[in-house]
Amino acid sequence: MSDPLLDTETDVVLHEVYAAATPYLEALTDRPVHDPATAPLLANLSGDLPDKGEGSAAAVRRLLRIGTATATNSAGPRFYHFVIGGSTPAALAGDWIASMLDQNAAFRASSAFATEVETVALRWLRELFGLPEGYGGALVASATFANFTSLAAATHWWGERHGGDVAADGIAGLPRMPVLSGGYLHPSARKALQMLGHGGQSVEVYARDAVGRVDVGAIERRLAAYGGPAVIIGNAGEVNAGDFDPVDELADLAERYGAWLHVDGAFGIFAALSPRSAGLVRGVERADSIACDAHKWLNVPYESGFAFLRDPARLGKAFGMPGAAYLPGPDDPGGGYAMLGPESSRRARSLPIWATLAAYGRAGYQAMVERHLDLAQRLAGLVDEAPDLERLADVPLCIVCFRARPPGVPDAALDGLNKRLGEALIADGRVFAGTTVYGGRVALRPAIVNWRTTEQDIDEFVAVVRGLLATLT
Repeated sequence: MSDPLLDTETDVVLHEVYAAATPYLEALTDRPVHDPATAPLLANLSGDLPDKGEGSAAAVRRLLRIGTATATNSAGPRFYHFVIGGSTPAALAGDWIASMLDQNAAFRASSAFATEVETVALRWLRELFGLPEGYGGALVASATFANFTSLAAATHWWGERHGGDVAADGIAGLPRMPVLSGGYLHPSARKALQMLGHGGQSVEVYARDAVGRVDVGAIERRLAAYGGPAVIIGNAGEVNAGDFDPVDELADLAERYGAWLHVDGAFGIFAALSPRSAGLVRGVERADSIACDAHKWLNVPYESGFAFLRDPARLGKAFGMPGAAYLPGPDDPGGGYAMLGPESSRRARSLPIWATLAAYGRAGYQAMVERHLDLAQRLAGLVDEAPDLERLADVPLCIVCFRARPPGVPDAALDGLNKRLGEALIADGRVFAGTTVYGGRVALRPAIVNWRTTEQDIDEFVAVVRGLLATLT
């Protein structure tokens, strides 16, 4: 094959993918998260760039053969690390449609269809989380980009407070932007500040204990002493134990001192879906900006995140591009979301979001979140009952933080033991849950956000952990 124009195998390769998809997806409920024995197959992807290609059918068959054998089955029910969801059936189909239609969702002029789907999807997401009607936003690639988008808008707001025009002149010559947070601050927020030129280490962290609970009083004293515009980052859903900053108290501070409140709700924003957990995000509707992730608890394919702003007009100020004759301007009827976020050419990532929300609705997602709340409590109960495990934190949402603590093992040896346990879990492959450090102690922190996960998967996880632990002690 020398020219895609001559390729007559489109029908063949699409059927190849469809034929492989059904058995692969059906097996996810029972297959290991990964099989270390398949690693040598990855060498079959290598080699020099071919001069004459092998043809689309042969290439796709090779990719399917290697991919279905070696891929980490993170879309399955026993992947508990990194807070990764799967893809609901409707979301997966929506993603295939996005690839098939291959729309550039940058402007209404480039795709009225993609622009309209994104507009509806954003409105549905806003309604799903109970945010006020005036909030608006844009779809982005991840929670990191959602933090970036939100904190970029905050940067422009802060520049205005100092009489500057950040869009035209940047932040040079302005004082350092004060950014205040508790100890639950996620590295993606630091990365966003780094990319924006503020510096990843510029955040002032005010924590009142070793795990990072926010010291609200210390933040208030800092704001009172500073007396100028500042940014507060509230964290809705900490990644080690699923805990929350008191967003309503931080919102009070922001209003009292004229600060910008940004809430990182990458997965914790989904607490709003259930009356059992909605109190955890009380006050989020008062935030100036909110960062969220869709490829976590919404269970849509990568890459998918979204940012909401109380004043969505600020997105155009932060991300509008200098004019080009062939591009629509921010206020042009043919304009679109390229002027409201960091990406210009944009995949139609709204399609899987629209598809899954249309398919399952508010009630379906509430049922899923509440099932995961139940599963997290089940896991916590199994940990509490086990004589060789120790829970390290309360379980307000969907993450259970615990460690191995077999009788007779001295405290000084527990961190090393738990590191070896985490390594053994990954090497074993039946389940996936890596280690973290919580309050100075090495621990496991499985997160339950996959739509496929059931009680059987939770029970299997504990059985695997305890079985491997027995081999290490």
